[in-house]
Amino acid sequence: MTSTVHWNRGAVELIDQTRLPHHLETLRIETVESMVAAIKRLSVRGAPAIGVAGAFGVVLAMIEADPFTKPEEFDRLLQALRDARPTAVNLAHRVDQVAAVIGGGADAALAEAEAIRADEIRASRAMGDLGADLITELVASPRIRAMTICNTGGLATVERGTALAVIQTLHERGRLELAYPLETRPLLQGARLTTWELQQMEAPFRLVVDSAGPALISRGMVDVVLAGADRIAANGDSANKIGTYSLALASRADEVPFLIVAPESTVDRATVQGSDIEIEMRSEDEVTGFGSTRFAPSGAPALNPAFDVTPASLITAIVTDRRVVHTDRGERPA
Repeated sequence: MTSTVHWNRGAVELIDQTRLPHHLETLRIETVESMVAAIKRLSVRGAPAIGVAGAFGVVLAMIEADPFTKPEEFDRLLQALRDARPTAVNLAHRVDQVAAVIGGGADAALAEAEAIRADEIRASRAMGDLGADLITELVASPRIRAMTICNTGGLATVERGTALAVIQTLHERGRLELAYPLETRPLLQGARLTTWELQQMEAPFRLVVDSAGPALISRGMVDVVLAGADRIAANGDSANKIGTYSLALASRADEVPFLIVAPESTVDRATVQGSDIEIEMRSEDEVTGFGSTRFAPSGAPALNPAFDVTPASLITAIVTDRRVVHTDRGERPA
């Protein structure tokens, strides 16, 4: 599969995820304004992927406004990158990580951004292995039925992914019986993107509507639920795509392991608990219609929170690229 995001000859190239699954197109991003727009409209999405995009965005900012001769303009561009999506902690952290080395010039900034990208690739493989190993311990069945929400594959990182990387590793080990990707309203990242990636890896799956998730769990059709995270608080509370909380509640009610899979860069030690996480509110248009098709009455008001927060008390474990945090045993990520 084409790399989700990378640097090529003075610009950032990324897969336009708004065009999938029917069109595989690459955007060439040459300005910070274009990068911010791409992040906001979800052409690039997923906490790790937008972190990498933001890292390369700092290099673009240096090209547009020299940080030493035009410091105010440069700082404005960096703040625009940080603010493009507020819930995912990776974006601001990666921007600041590259900004810390600008004293070495554009080459040093680009090298740092490339190192961040390489680290995300390494992290995806590590999460896949740690998560698959943990599921082997938690689930007695030799064949695993795994449910997941939103898109947490290579499109959300750079390669392989977070929660979907675990499913891919199970598949490669011959342990995956079936994946249940939820459609993930309102933008259908599960239906459009996760199913596309599962097809690419030739894994068995059945797409289901969001509201069917808890019902399938209650009927004993799911062995494990896997979700990503856009921010993990110090106490283990985790923000993820809206609908994740209901899956955690259903998993707890029916004693099904519920795992959060995200890189260490998603753990925000400065955020004490889930209630401190800013929840992004997106356009009403995403709820009242899809694309150019309107299905709600004209003028119908809507509420569109993009994320919810699952308390640590409902999470069996948090899997990062470096460790497994057993939240059900009282362990916390910070």
